[in-house]
Amino acid sequence: MQGPIDPDRSESVFLDKKPALGAAQAKAEANRCLYCYDAPCITACPTSIDIPTFIRKIATDNVRGSARTILEANILGQSCARVCPVEVLCVGACVYNDKHEPPIQIGKLQRYATDAIIDAGERLFEAGAPTGKKVAIIGGGPAGLACAHELRRFGHAPTIFQKRTVLGGLNTTGIAPYKLRADASVKEIDYVLAIGGIEIKTGVEVGTDVTLEDLEKKYDAVFFGAGLGADSRLSIPNSNLAGIFGAVEFIEKMKLGHVDLAHVKNGVVIGGGNTAIDVVRELRGLGVPRVTMLYRGSEENMSAYQHEWEGAKLEGAYAEWRALPIAYEGTDKVEGIRAVRVDEHKKPIPGTDYTIPADAVFLATGQSKLGQMLAKLDGVKLDNGKVVTAKDGTIGRPRWFAGGDASNGGKEVVNAVAEGRDAARSIHALLRSNTEMAGGSK
Repeated sequence: MQGPIDPDRSESVFLDKKPALGAAQAKAEANRCLYCYDAPCITACPTSIDIPTFIRKIATDNVRGSARTILEANILGQSCARVCPVEVLCVGACVYNDKHEPPIQIGKLQRYATDAIIDAGERLFEAGAPTGKKVAIIGGGPAGLACAHELRRFGHAPTIFQKRTVLGGLNTTGIAPYKLRADASVKEIDYVLAIGGIEIKTGVEVGTDVTLEDLEKKYDAVFFGAGLGADSRLSIPNSNLAGIFGAVEFIEKMKLGHVDLAHVKNGVVIGGGNTAIDVVRELRGLGVPRVTMLYRGSEENMSAYQHEWEGAKLEGAYAEWRALPIAYEGTDKVEGIRAVRVDEHKKPIPGTDYTIPADAVFLATGQSKLGQMLAKLDGVKLDNGKVVTAKDGTIGRPRWFAGGDASNGGKEVVNAVAEGRDAARSIHALLRSNTEMAGGSK
């Protein structure tokens, strides 16, 4: 099983940004739903949860049925209720938006139903009758967990190979703590694993401790859901100075252990995506007096969700737009960043160099792709480091499947869940077909 979570983590100072609904609030909100026949909220959900149905069940006091509707489609529905960008997914698609009225708080209603059942430890799903088929799952993040749980419902025996000592991927190590803390992720994972029969091998690195060839020989199918790799670094002068950190590296340390920021007066986050915004807000929440986001694009064209940036500004964050870092400054430790202004095409403007004070720098400029691990397997194709998958999750090599960040390049948790779940269904169809061809009963 997975290792324990330190109860005295740096992330513990953060409070929930979206407090849970009480029973009366949830029922009142559920009764606002129009239960649309052609509900656009369902289409907007990557896992296609039957949103009107689960909301109607809350309105009729059938919370257990509501949770089952959610978890049937998305076994990680509890965490997704907290971390999904509902503003641009289900809530953003709510028909109330067209009426210029407040949309239904779908995320909060989903949280209400799933919290009630999972916190009570109430089991909703059982493992299927054993099929004798074994499936190796590389990666214990949302994609791998969703795949494993779905396979168990079919009666197959999955084994998760996880490099870290904890499961959950970014749910445990990378989600902003004001959305989802590590202990909450672990609790949900324990609920998922309670179905029984999912073997966990943590602290095992595929490619080093066990080879791809070994997995292919020992298992009837393999699912690759390894996620993304290390933070990308900038190739600019003085990159070896102390005080320069990868954003994901920093977030993981903060969520699972301790970070000492007492000496940091000017923190600079390089990047303009959602990870950059998370680090900005985390640094402010941990007491860094001035936090600046440095981005080579404009505020209007940043890749981060606008509502997240609005939250960061309310918390006192600053930004340097259309600014390109060209060198770190300092002797042994970083003291500043030399930047140059860029035009609308992100080309440097001569004579616009300036220095931004910084005693800590956090790089949110992307992560390496892990699809390269599969490059030597015949039939597997890569696209800029991402594993190319067919609609059914197959990757061009018999009995191999992939999903999550390894193939989609880094989308939302809910996308990883959907891809892991759907790959499990494809694996089941393959294993059942193979058994039938061999004269079995399944």
